[in-house]
Amino acid sequence: MPRKFFRKYLPTSESVRDHKVLGRFGAWLHHPNLWHLNRGSVSGGVAVGMFAGLVPGPLQMLTAALLAIPLRVNLPVALLTTLYTNPFTIVPLYLIAYQFGRLLGGGEHPAAQIDPFEMEWSDLFGSLVSLWDWTLMLGKPLAIGLVALALTLAAAGWIAVQIGWRAYVVLAWRARRRRRAAR
Repeated sequence: MPRKFFRKYLPTSESVRDHKVLGRFGAWLHHPNLWHLNRGSVSGGVAVGMFAGLVPGPLQMLTAALLAIPLRVNLPVALLTTLYTNPFTIVPLYLIAYQFGRLLGGGEHPAAQIDPFEMEWSDLFGSLVSLWDWTLMLGKPLAIGLVALALTLAAAGWIAVQIGWRAYVVLAWRARRRRRAAR
């Protein structure tokens, strides 16, 4: 069962409580859903991670953690799910968000004539500054699109995990029933 495989790598509540740094957060990190693998906490963790993955800048994991703890969803899953955004996927995702924002906001935006961002790997810092400037030029449609796309991806992730988990459980029960009938 996949849950048994992943359980080996997840921290226990005792190890979190005894950790020098994490122990200071007291009861905040001791809720069972933050660490246990069940359908509700994992699907919620995926939804939080998908939403937080579109937060601009290097704040995705911090946002995922700050959302996962009060929502009591699986914290490691939320943190790992944010990794769908990376230097290769962020520009296409922002372009999709911009188009989504234009669609939801209605009308043409003067930024429709802005050239796409191109990464210069020889000047990484300059490219990041250029990416930030390019993002600011896109304005309101990008802001609306990022929120709408983040909510859409979060809902899609939650639904996909719910359906996938349910399908796995149904198939496992059917296989168990067949094994028992064969005896």
